[in-house]
Amino acid sequence: MMTTTPLTFEPVLTLTGVSHSYEQKPTFSQVSFSLAKGQIGCLLGPSGCGKTTALRCIAGFEDIVSGTIHLNGKLVSSAGFHLSAEKRQIGMVFQDYALFPHLNVEKNVAFGLHRLERNQRQKRVDELLEVVGLSGFKTAYPHELSGGQQQRVALARALAPRPDLLLLDEPFSNLDVALRERLGLEVREILKQQNATAILVTHDQHEAFAIADEIGVMYEGQIQQWDSAYQIYHEPANRFVADFVGEGVFMPGKVLAPDRIEIELGVVRGNMPADCCLGCTVDVLVRPDDVIHDDHSTVQARVTGKAFRGADFLYTLQLGSGIRLLSLVPSHHDHAIGEKIGIRLEIDHVIAFHSQD
Repeated sequence: MMTTTPLTFEPVLTLTGVSHSYEQKPTFSQVSFSLAKGQIGCLLGPSGCGKTTALRCIAGFEDIVSGTIHLNGKLVSSAGFHLSAEKRQIGMVFQDYALFPHLNVEKNVAFGLHRLERNQRQKRVDELLEVVGLSGFKTAYPHELSGGQQQRVALARALAPRPDLLLLDEPFSNLDVALRERLGLEVREILKQQNATAILVTHDQHEAFAIADEIGVMYEGQIQQWDSAYQIYHEPANRFVADFVGEGVFMPGKVLAPDRIEIELGVVRGNMPADCCLGCTVDVLVRPDDVIHDDHSTVQARVTGKAFRGADFLYTLQLGSGIRLLSLVPSHHDHAIGEKIGIRLEIDHVIAFHSQD
């Protein structure tokens, strides 16, 4: 009987133990991840965590002090080797779009296609302007476009030469929140349509969730967790990830059994933290969607804050102990500040960590 060897696919981008320093001060260390063809990754984290510097190292703008970076299996960076940025076949979309103000939309998109024949160049430009929804703006100049339109032109220009990898550095930070969310979904659709491999850098979790297949949460120069958005939200690897991603409040609890933890709102069922014994104190993360408004509940909480979100209110509630938590409630339940309402707990994924007290 003849056996066949399974096909293996080389990742487009692979970082292995990559570290960087500036004037002998570490910027980030031991960063490792890979992206397959057509996959969208994201480095998510607060300012100063090292995510933009990591992107610059991938692009070839910065040297690394240890580890390796491979593109399509080819070494492009190591401690003793650095392939220049222009030889890496990488496209880049910058925070400020970086469009050429003296060129119209058509010529901006065509800028990196000078090696193609004229008819091929025009075909690629027309194709991408159709994809980004700007076919009717060929002769417009950047100053005549909205921020969202300029961002689409920048994306089309970066995709035009069919780069092996596309890098997006905080691409929506100059846009308002509503446009940012809508454009994020559009960008993902465009990247998937073009089968582009891309990595996004952002501090905005909503952007990361809307665009990326895999997310690396960075803090103090290290990737704390590399996973899908769902796993990062529901199964955070540590306290920082749990606190940084999503909204929520940590409530003190006591472990009653390996799968039961008692908090002020009742007993929740879920695994206790590793190396935790019965009777130990823990902090349980309670997110707004875990706290259900229930007029029939005997557990009462006082409304101390409210934020209208259209379909929902985000209420800040104070329990009898003084602990405050958040609750996402349909907006037809319009309660006044100071009013007491009934609530109950409904947690599907219990997230608990050793108490910091």
